Amino acid sequence: MSATTPAPAGSLVAVIERRGRFLTAEPLFPPREAAAPRSPRRNDARLTLGPARSGRGGRVEVSAGDLVLVHSAARGSKAGVRVLRLLGRPDVARDVIEGLLLDRGLSRGFDPSLEREARAAGERVARSAGDRRDLRELPTFTIDPASARDFDDAISAEPIDHNGATGADPSDRIRVWVHIADVAAHVPEGSPLDREARRRSSSVYAPGAVEPMLPHALSSDACSLLPGVERPAVTVEMELHGPVLARAAFYRSVICSNARLDYERVDRIFAGSEPAAAPWGTPLAAARHAAAALQRAREQSGALVVESEEPEFEFDERGHVIDVLGRAQTESHRLIEHLMIAANEAVADLLERRGVPCLYRVHERPEPARVERLADQLATLEVPTPALPENMSSTQATELLGEMSRRVDAHVTRSGHGRRALSSLVLRSLKQAYYSPKNLGHAGLRSASYCHFTSPIRRYPDIVCHRALLSALGAGEAAPRAGELVELGVWTSEREREAMIIERDADDVARCFALERLLYEQGHDRPFAGEITGLISAGAFIAFDARAAEEGSPRFEGMLPVRMLRAPARDGGREWWELNEQGTILQGERTGAAMRLGEEIEVRVARVDSIRGRVDLAPAP
Repeated sequence: MSATTPAPAGSLVAVIERRGRFLTAEPLFPPREAAAPRSPRRNDARLTLGPARSGRGGRVEVSAGDLVLVHSAARGSKAGVRVLRLLGRPDVARDVIEGLLLDRGLSRGFDPSLEREARAAGERVARSAGDRRDLRELPTFTIDPASARDFDDAISAEPIDHNGATGADPSDRIRVWVHIADVAAHVPEGSPLDREARRRSSSVYAPGAVEPMLPHALSSDACSLLPGVERPAVTVEMELHGPVLARAAFYRSVICSNARLDYERVDRIFAGSEPAAAPWGTPLAAARHAAAALQRAREQSGALVVESEEPEFEFDERGHVIDVLGRAQTESHRLIEHLMIAANEAVADLLERRGVPCLYRVHERPEPARVERLADQLATLEVPTPALPENMSSTQATELLGEMSRRVDAHVTRSGHGRRALSSLVLRSLKQAYYSPKNLGHAGLRSASYCHFTSPIRRYPDIVCHRALLSALGAGEAAPRAGELVELGVWTSEREREAMIIERDADDVARCFALERLLYEQGHDRPFAGEITGLISAGAFIAFDARAAEEGSPRFEGMLPVRMLRAPARDGGREWWELNEQGTILQGERTGAAMRLGEEIEVRVARVDSIRGRVDLAPAP
């Protein structure tokens, strides 16, 4: 079996062990109650391969300790158990993460016929320029994580004077071009490539690995806006007067990016520690000015203020995790975020006005009861909250939730801790966003019309919106069929949630491997500074780190069970802990001791289960 052939039904990830005269395959991952739709049904019991002296399982040479993908034939079949693929070793993080992706039903490759079709599509589109606006001389750049391999979006910008001519210095009038990879040109609707992209629906990004929605020939080559290479794009050209969209134009284009920037480099430029180069330096400054105006207006409109962070993992050449960093949002992230939001809103507004069927990104207004509960939760933690009306409407709930998010942000900034815990409370009070052909607005962004348009390499709903936009412009694409969009919205929303679960679980596995390495190097009994991020009756979830707080966000997470806690009393006896009604405080019944969300705490690591991505904690001595 090649690395690009999807695993057949009945496959599982296992570790080869020697049992007397035989080699056996011990399933690596525990059975899951809710498997992904494509995950095979399998027998999680030990599987016998054959006599150990053969050293073989099927056609793949194996030995004790190997991590493998095996296939167990149906009962009564003569085929028995075959080793399909050697994955590596169970003590190597990258190999285990690869196994996790296979265990969750991901294909880990494309059929060779799809790879050929993708290469042919790239060549076909490159040969036919079509009716495109030539923007190759327009200074253009991308801003992405340093580890990014596919580039959906690029930016151009210039200040304009009051007469509409190009100006020398940034002003309140700025023209911004958001260029998005023209995936629709490469992936015709109904083609085998389109059917596979629809089935996958979303790329899955795990530490050190990616399961792309599109084959490599498209996702990281022909559709990727690489520097110095001409690429077909769909451009949203916006004239911004401060935060106000005065005019928008949409068209197919051909661009050539001048620079591939990353977030860290842009932040250094903004801090004045690194110069910006020509020809993209002035456009970057104009884009910064436009994004800042959009951000101020969005905050004033009552949009949610919730800071997020993404873990970033570093691997060595052997596949071991050597470091994990918590990357908080910075100005460079917000620049791209606000310009992409503006482009998405402009596209959604056009489609709404013209009545073209598409998939909107819907985020319904929060339920008043959830907002009332959030206010109660914050009050128990002494976070100031606004006064609530007696009979709250959904519109008032939306406005109040935005106000509470701003007060949480201010409280965390003053106190210096609690951001992750309190932001989580705000997020849990929201309804979940989803895809729908019915435009219900986006409450979190305070946007009347919103769609996902800016990431067609990694999200299928974005391809749908590209086709809708291009059909509205008469640019050669058929409009999506309205009758299919309800089901497609449900499917893509489900696949998005499944991808998020896989990514979160893979992050947990990588964190555990990094933590094991740290404990090996620095000792298992060392204390860690932590912060309470969640509470349940059984204990507290803790984000912790060995570094000083000012060095960055906590890198690790674990669970501190209440059974490990002793009362802070002279006898040091066992305390009984009870979770308050709001779920924000664990209270000791005997002594009145309390554990509150957002509080700082010292812990030590009791056990690390890297395969399951779990860390058990104990109080620091």
